Amino acid sequence: MKNILKISYKTILLLGGVVLGMQACSDDDDSSNRQSVVEDIKLDLSQFQKEDSGVMMQAFYWDVEPRFAWYDEVSTKIEDWSASGINRIWLPAPGKGASGGFSMGYDPSDYFDVGEFDQHGTVETRFGSRVELENLIQKSHDNNIEVIADIVMGHNSGGGLQDNPFRPGDTEVFSLFNEENGNASGKFNRSYEHFHPNNIHANDEQALFFEKTDLCHDQQYVQDWLWGRDDSVAEFYKNTLGFDGWRFDYVKSFDPKWITAWNDKVGGFSVGENFDGNEQVLKDWVDASGSPAFDFACFYRLDETLDRAKDLTALGNAGNMLRKLDPSNAVTFTANHDTEKDENPDNRISYANKLLAYSYILTHDGYPTIFYLDYENESFKEPLKRLITIYNTIATGDIEVIEANEDEYIMKRSGDADNPGLILYMNISNQTKQYNVNSNWVDKTLVDYTDNSAATPTTDTNGNVIIQAPGRSFSVWSIAKE
Repeated sequence: MKNILKISYKTILLLGGVVLGMQACSDDDDSSNRQSVVEDIKLDLSQFQKEDSGVMMQAFYWDVEPRFAWYDEVSTKIEDWSASGINRIWLPAPGKGASGGFSMGYDPSDYFDVGEFDQHGTVETRFGSRVELENLIQKSHDNNIEVIADIVMGHNSGGGLQDNPFRPGDTEVFSLFNEENGNASGKFNRSYEHFHPNNIHANDEQALFFEKTDLCHDQQYVQDWLWGRDDSVAEFYKNTLGFDGWRFDYVKSFDPKWITAWNDKVGGFSVGENFDGNEQVLKDWVDASGSPAFDFACFYRLDETLDRAKDLTALGNAGNMLRKLDPSNAVTFTANHDTEKDENPDNRISYANKLLAYSYILTHDGYPTIFYLDYENESFKEPLKRLITIYNTIATGDIEVIEANEDEYIMKRSGDADNPGLILYMNISNQTKQYNVNSNWVDKTLVDYTDNSAATPTTDTNGNVIIQAPGRSFSVWSIAKE
C-alpha cells in the first residue's frame, strides 16, 4: 500500500531497539548520535563482493590539464581508484593527433607515435610521453586495474596534400601520410586509395565523419595495419604498450563487422560509442558487432526524467534502455567528455541531479562508468565511493520496480541465498517522502548504506517496511547486523 506523507518525521531511539521515524534534526549532536548508531549496525559489505564486480573510470575530460603531464596526473589517482572499486580506466586515444600538443586524440595522424616522435610541433602528446604512458599502464596493472585505449579508426587528420583521382572536380585531399607528412613512425603509411572514394567504392553505407579522410576498411591494407598484422596498431597497443581493451570512437562511421574482426584478432574488453538514444539501435549494433555499447538510451532517459520532465515515471517503463534489453552488453554512464562540454542542457545531466543519476546506474544492472570530473569533485567523491561499494557488493539479483511516479522511483534487487540485495529509493520532490514496501527480508532491521538517512526501520513478519528518502536525494536500503 502506498504511504506518502508530506510532513517531516522524528527518529525515536529506544533502549534495546530503534523505531522508524524521520525528521531533519536541528540538533547537530542528536544527528551525530543517530548516525553513529547506524554506523555501528552496518554490515561490512565487502563480504558480499560480486564475482563480476568493478566499475570503469573515464580517466580524462575534454582539454585536460596539465598538458604533457596527464598520464602522470592520472598515476597519482590509481591507488585510490583501485581501493574504491574501479577495475578499468579508459584513457584517451594515445596516438599523435594533427593538432599536436593540443590534440585530444580524436584527429589521429600517427597511430604509432604515442609520444616519442617530433611532429605536429611536439614530441609528447597532450597527455605525456610514451614512457609516462607505459608507467601508468604498469601502475594500473599493479593495482588490478585494466587500461582501455580509445580507438579512432573511422577517420584521420594531419596528412599531406595530394590529388585523389576518384574525386573529380574536388581533388585536393590531405590524405598522404608518410614520414614527412604526419606519420613519422613510418608505420601504416597511407595515401588517397585508403580513403573514400577509391577503386573499391565511393563510400561505405555508414555516416561519414570527415568525408575526405574517411578510412576505407574494405581495403585489405587498412585492415592489416589496424588489426591484421603482427605489428598492427591493435597488436602494438596490446602486446607492446600493455592496453587491455578498447573504446571504439564514433562507430556510426564504419560497419560493425570491423569491430568483430578487431576483437577476434586481439581480444580484450571493448565498448562502442554509438551516439544514439534509441535503445533498439544500440541493441542492433551490439548484435552486429558482438561488442558492448555505451547505453546512451539510459543516459537520455535519466536526463529526461531528472532534468527536463522532472518526472521519474518513465524510469519504470519496459525496454527504453539498452540495459533493459541486454544488460550484459550495456555500459552505463551519467557523463562523458562530450556531454560535459555540450552547451545544450538537453545533452547533459545537471550537477544538481548528477548523484541521483549515479544512484540509478550504480544499483541497477549494466556496467557503470564514472566520469573523472565527477569522482574528483570533492562534493561527489565520498557519495560515489559509497555507491561504488554498493554496486560491487549488494547490487545483485532480479530487478523489480516497485513504484515509478512523478516524484519517486523505488526498485529492489532480490539478491540471492548469500547476498541480501537492496532497495533503491529516489525522491526528486523537495521534501522527505516515505513508502510502504514489501521487501525480501523478514523481521530485519534495515539501514541506508548511502548515509543519506539515519533511520533504522524494521520489517515485519511479511517483509513489509516503511522506508524513506530525503528530498532531492536517494537512499539504498539493505539489512543491518543481527
